Amino acid sequence: MSLETKVYSVLVVSAAENFNAALSDMLPELKYDPVYTVSSVSAAKRMFSESSFDFVIVNSPLPDDVGTRFAIDCSSSSDTAVLVMVRSEFYPEIYDKVVSHGVFILQKPTSKPTIATALDWLASARERLRKFEKKTLSIEEKMAEIRLVNKAKWLLIGELHMDEPDAHRYIEKQAMDRCISRREIAEEIIKTYS
Repeated sequence: MSLETKVYSVLVVSAAENFNAALSDMLPELKYDPVYTVSSVSAAKRMFSESSFDFVIVNSPLPDDVGTRFAIDCSSSSDTAVLVMVRSEFYPEIYDKVVSHGVFILQKPTSKPTIATALDWLASARERLRKFEKKTLSIEEKMAEIRLVNKAKWLLIGELHMDEPDAHRYIEKQAMDRCISRREIAEEIIKTYS
């Protein structure tokens, strides 16, 4: 699937009306939906706790905080791509704080082409995070299957007095002979002997 067909949810954290208006023009609904804008870190925290977002864009500073801790928390605790925009005089200090957490940072003032490039970076990062998310789910599913098969093996060992290699072979052979997964065989064994 190409990036052109992806639609990204966005949380914009900014108290600057002119920035919000300019950014909203750069976030067409065909590619960015929904787009929520809040004007403080506390409101952003509430929104982030209620919904997940593909992108979080923080226009620092905000009335109640600089926003860097929020950006780090978003990047660390979820599969969200995060961009912090800071005035150039604060860039080196904030860069040092956020870079190791995978947060993107951009100096202000900036141009529309630079923001457009940053949005492309966020899309690229989000797609990479999406791949890791799928791999993680796959690994978790495999681990769950292994736990289930092990439980079934222990039931066969306890109930039918098989040894571990025989119980393992029994599950494997049943799965091959019946053309179903080891997980399904394990579930049947657990249902039968539990």
